[in-house]
Amino acid sequence: MAGSVEPSAARAARTESEPRLIAEPGLSARVAHVAEPVIEQLGYRLVRVKVSGADGCTVQIMAERRDGSMTVEDCEAVSRALSPVLDVADPIDRAYRLEVSSPGIDRPLVRKSDFDRFTGHLARIEMEVPVNGRKRFRGQLAGTEGEAARLHRDDIGEGEEADVLLPINEMSEAKLVLTDDLVKEALRREKSAKREAKAARKEERQRRHAHHGHALHKGD
Repeated sequence: MAGSVEPSAARAARTESEPRLIAEPGLSARVAHVAEPVIEQLGYRLVRVKVSGADGCTVQIMAERRDGSMTVEDCEAVSRALSPVLDVADPIDRAYRLEVSSPGIDRPLVRKSDFDRFTGHLARIEMEVPVNGRKRFRGQLAGTEGEAARLHRDDIGEGEEADVLLPINEMSEAKLVLTDDLVKEALRREKSAKREAKAARKEERQRRHAHHGHALHKGD
């Protein structure tokens, strides 16, 4: 059964400056070096950068809020801020199309907190450095120990242990597998984020109304 997600406020405080332990190489890394400070200044977190040459050159940037949400408006805000910075830094020597998106439901896992947050969900992991002679693993996430993720494997070979510890900074890729439980949890998180945003807007309107009323009172 999928684990519960910790409160967004507590998670945000814990992960505010948390580094990515799984990062992209080469040209994508150069783009990430330019993009990440801009994204963080806006209050978001960089998840992944991918530069692809299909149909011309496309720079795909995944980002998210501290609570894991990312709206269309958020993507547009990041894109507007990033475009001029990338133009000046010029990390890519040809014309490209910039795409900013949310990480999606079957998202990449790049920070230690990602592995804790999605405890109980199914993931595929590929290692840079083999563990017990294997590079590819699949199974249920079971939290972290130190800088390693624990995985309860569902791809066990003869004589292999079901539980394995995989160093996160030695992974080349880690990604959630799309399941019904994962979709349900994503929908719950989306509803919760919308409720929080609605409450924040209401509070802001009340604050402005109170301030306006105070100003009128002083004018009298």
